[in-house]
Amino acid sequence: MVKANENIMENWKRNSILFLGSQMISLFGSSLVQYAIMWYVVLNSQSGIMMTVYILCGFIPTFILSPFAGVWADRFNRKKLIIISDTSIAAATFILALVFLMGYDSFWLMFVVAAVRALGTGVQTPAVGAILPQFVPEDKLTKVNGANGSIQALVMLLAPMASGALLGLASIEIIFFIDVITAAIAILILIVFLHIPSHKKASTNETISYFDDLKKGFQYINNHRFLKKFFLFFSLFFILAAAPSFLTPLQVARSFGDDVWRLTAIEVAFSIGMIIGGFVIASWGGFKNKIYTMTLASFMFGILTVGLGTIPHFGMYLALMGITGVTMPLFSTPSTTLLQEKVAPDFLGRVFGVVGMISTSMMPLGMLIFGPIADVIAIEWLLIGTGIFMFIAGFFLIGSKVLVNAGRPLDVDRGEANEHYN
Repeated sequence: MVKANENIMENWKRNSILFLGSQMISLFGSSLVQYAIMWYVVLNSQSGIMMTVYILCGFIPTFILSPFAGVWADRFNRKKLIIISDTSIAAATFILALVFLMGYDSFWLMFVVAAVRALGTGVQTPAVGAILPQFVPEDKLTKVNGANGSIQALVMLLAPMASGALLGLASIEIIFFIDVITAAIAILILIVFLHIPSHKKASTNETISYFDDLKKGFQYINNHRFLKKFFLFFSLFFILAAAPSFLTPLQVARSFGDDVWRLTAIEVAFSIGMIIGGFVIASWGGFKNKIYTMTLASFMFGILTVGLGTIPHFGMYLALMGITGVTMPLFSTPSTTLLQEKVAPDFLGRVFGVVGMISTSMMPLGMLIFGPIADVIAIEWLLIGTGIFMFIAGFFLIGSKVLVNAGRPLDVDRGEANEHYN
């Protein structure tokens, strides 16, 4: 088993390419559906409340499932979990495509699609976050996570353009069928070409209840001060990020025009920025202390959000949207790598399950606040306010000794690191 793990680590480049490639193909199909549904809701309703309902349908199932999915990711073969979730989503999407072809194309069906996909995301997120350290050396995690960010950004660049073109040329059912095909290709790559042994716990026949495993996961987080503070900031970040993340398409439709090309343009600009940001963090690696890199990204994100609420010219708005995209990998890559480095392998799935819970509960909570308000006051004022609070929140990161200590590189093994942060 030890020799097999050594061979896996030696082949980390090949395995990383295969794994990230399969995720890119699957993500492309999923993104086509995501943009198609979002634009359908935006262009046909132009309502903050309808956008809020869509966001809730796309996040609440993930929130409910994430803690249990985290237990599964720590207990079962993570590659199989990813395959099962992709297969389930593809099957559900295929069925829904057939329903749409029969003429049932109302808003509530769009919300059903979002909810079904959210369940799959709930299973995938902790499994993907926990599986990378199984075949990527610790000192290469930042590079691989940065490359993954660039790949996701590339998909976000291509998907809105492809989705916009397909919506103009064909029906939304075609996009559903494309998603089924891309999911099938991704699953084939994982099954045939990527060979990753199960992690240690998945190979044992330990008899312990799901709720005991779940309880141990929360106890692990509670016993590590840096994780508690880390997740507290994450919660605040995602609440504030809800406004620029989900209200900007509505802002563009109201303030600049409800043309599909405008909605496509802001997604393309943001994606180009994310590609650049991914390359930057993959080559630079960020500051030696990962918390400093996250703080820089938080400051930039806050300032740029204020800019999105004040710029009256669409061309300048696009430029700011692109720069905003650059900041995202500067935040997400060091935060993901920090967890992968500092969290014990047997708890990675449950910790990333909590990450999924936070990201899928705080953003809908933010939309419950900002969505209805967006139908009463100008979205520009919401962006200015959240941007100011985001900038101030950055001082929470750099001002916390526990988080700053956690962000420092340690030349000790993972067990010593965990003991250090108790």
